Formats: sequence, C-alpha cells, structure tokens
Amino acid sequence: MKDFSDLLYLDSSVVNEWLTKAAFNIITCFLVLIFGFWLSKRLAKVVSLFLKKRNLDQGLITFTVSFTSILSRVMVLLLALTQLGVAMTSFVALLGAVGIAFGVAFGGILTNFAGGVLILVIKPFKIRDTINALNVTGEVTEIQMFNTYIRAVDNKVVVLPNGPLINGVITNFTREGRRRVDLIIPFPYQLNALDLISRIKELIAMNPLILKDPAPAFYFTDFEGQSGKLNINCWVVTENYSLVHRELSNAIFPWIEPIPQNS
Repeated sequence: MKDFSDLLYLDSSVVNEWLTKAAFNIITCFLVLIFGFWLSKRLAKVVSLFLKKRNLDQGLITFTVSFTSILSRVMVLLLALTQLGVAMTSFVALLGAVGIAFGVAFGGILTNFAGGVLILVIKPFKIRDTINALNVTGEVTEIQMFNTYIRAVDNKVVVLPNGPLINGVITNFTREGRRRVDLIIPFPYQLNALDLISRIKELIAMNPLILKDPAPAFYFTDFEGQSGKLNINCWVVTENYSLVHRELSNAIFPWIEPIPQNS
C-alpha cells in the first residue's frame, strides 16, 4: 500500500509547474486564434484590394478572397492546436483520415468547390450578368468557393451551389449585350390590322431605347375562329429590356379590343 500511495503522491511544485505551463499554453492558444483570425480578415482585404487594382474579373476576385480567408483560418486553427501540445504529425495523420471520411460523407461540398473552379475557368457568366439557372433568374452578385449568389428581380438573394449550377442549363441574358423584346398580342379579326401596326410602329420609333438595327418585325400566328396573335419583335440593350417591355405593353394594351365570345 505504501508503494501505491507513493505513486499517487505528487510534489506540489510539479503540479504548480504543470498547471502554469497548461495555463500558458491555453492563453497562447486563444491569443493565436484571436490575432490569427484578425490577421486572416486583414489578409483577405489586402488580397481583394490587390486583385482589384489588377482589374481582374470580379468573380475571380470573390472566389480568391473566399479561398484565402478559409485557408488562412484553417492554418491559424492548426497553429493554435500546436500550442496545446498536439503533435503536427499525429494531427496531419488524423486530418488525412478525417479528410477521407469528409470526402465520402460530404462529396457534394467538394463537387461545389470543383464547380466554382470550373465557373472561373469556363466563364459561363460573370459578376453583374443576368442569368437563369436552376429555375432562378437574377443578377450574379458573388461567385464564392462553394456557392454563387443571385439577386432576383424582387431583390431576394438566392444562393446556388456551384456543383449543380455548372452541371445544369445556364441562360445568360447579358453576354451578347442586346436582347429581343417579344410581345404576343391577341388580335380580334374585326380590328384594323394596318392601323394597329402603324400605331405600334410609331410608338416604337419614338422610343429612344429601342434599336433601329435590327429593324422591328411584325407577323401574325395562331389563327383561330375569332382571333389570331400579333407578334412584335424589337431589339434593345440588355439592361433596358424590362423597361421597354413594360412601356410597350402598357401603351399597346388600351388599343386592343376584346375578342368576341362564342354564344
């Protein structure tokens, strides 16, 4: 029993030394985390300013800044753990095992990262382009490591995962710079077609936002018992599409007579 009690006996100086060292390591760990995360934030801002001065693509800037911020925070976390006595070799081995498990369980996240890289390489769209993808239409505001941010027409922010985004159908309304305004108007047969088209042509000619080339087009389709459809095509700069579409629709609507109903 005496030998066992001797094993349990600890010199107070040894205990104090161990507690002092542990407290110092814990405080150092917190200081590394606080200063490291602050430095990470500053580094991301410096990288952003540097890339902006080089006039690089805005999507590349947001992606790089996001990647820099996450990578630097991971490095700070690793450095903080070493202050607690965690051996880096053991931690790297553990990190590798966790990485494999993470890859299997969260393959979608890795897919989104790869999708973000492909977006920057292929460039199906860029910041401030208006696109339709994954049943969402809006303006691209950010391209980050895992997600792309879209501001919809009603000012909602929609976050799209990069993996499904790059693998789906993307309609870019901005890339070509011009867009065609298509109006389809129900046209009762008793209405004077030449008069209506003349008035619409005059309306289009007076609108400075509508391009002269290509020239506006008018044609009839869908002939039915009491009416057909008048199709109007004209071209505008992409940013004016919604405004012109709305102005033409509101101006033409009062000129349309009701279609007779079969008794």
